[in-house]
Amino acid sequence: MIDGRISAHIQPAGVPETLTTERIMRLLPHRYPMLLLDRLEKIIANESAVGIKNVTINEPFFNGHFPGHPVMPGVLIVEAMAQTAAALVMYSLGIEHQETLVYFMSISEARFRIPVVPGDTLHLHVEKRQQRGMVWRFYGQAIVSGKIMAEATYTAQISSKNPLLSSV
Repeated sequence: MIDGRISAHIQPAGVPETLTTERIMRLLPHRYPMLLLDRLEKIIANESAVGIKNVTINEPFFNGHFPGHPVMPGVLIVEAMAQTAAALVMYSLGIEHQETLVYFMSISEARFRIPVVPGDTLHLHVEKRQQRGMVWRFYGQAIVSGKIMAEATYTAQISSKNPLLSSV
């Protein structure tokens, strides 16, 4: 890390980088049980990425949602898409989470099509639709075995953890 920025990793031309959980945890402040990303793949800085979430029966929400018929809550699917987008933003800007956070501003057009259950691997496809300053709008899809399970459009803002600082 140099001056609070992530050291550049040289990737061969045309080969997208893959980030492991350890690297994601340097970008995002989320920790168990709220870290919903296992890997970040197919990264195109400032444009798109695919987050991977391996859904297991050990997830704490399955105890109550629903006993005997475990289904991943839709709000957590959207949260996983948002974490994928936040990791992409932080990666693209080359900053870590120590002094900066990405906050939800809005969620729209959320659709939940097929329940996500233990054993599923969520492929969280996110694509930047717009950026104005530190406000980013994304479209995301949660896909399992080629089927769209959920989708949403959402907006997030990058802010300093310290409200006295005017910029990131």
